[in-house]
Amino acid sequence: MATVKFNFEDKSIEPVLAENVESGYSILEVTEDHGVHLNHNCGEVCACSTCHIYVESGGEFLEEISDKEEDFIDRAINPRIESRLGCQSIILKDDAVIEVTIPDQKEIIGHEH
Repeated sequence: MATVKFNFEDKSIEPVLAENVESGYSILEVTEDHGVHLNHNCGEVCACSTCHIYVESGGEFLEEISDKEEDFIDRAINPRIESRLGCQSIILKDDAVIEVTIPDQKEIIGHEH
C-alpha cells in the first residue's frame, strides 16, 4: 500500500502521514480520507485550481500531468515547477512513497470540509 506524507506551508499544522493508501486514488481523495484540509471547488473535474499542491517527492508514482491540468496550475496561487492539482494526481503504484506540501489554504475561497 502507498504512503503519502502531507506537509503544510501553514506551520501551525502538523504533518500528516497517510498509510495503507490504495493505488488509483487521487491525492485529493487521500486528503479527504485522512482529515487533511484541501480546498476543491469544482468537484474533482480539473476545472479550477483550488486543490493546488506541491509534489516534493514521488512524482514518478503519479499519473502524468495533462495539458488541461497545466493550464489550471498557471491560475493557482504561487505555482512552481512541482505544482500539481490534487484531483488529477492519481497514485499509480501500491508501493508509492509520495511527499506533498499543501499551500496555505487561508487565501483560497473554496469548499470547506
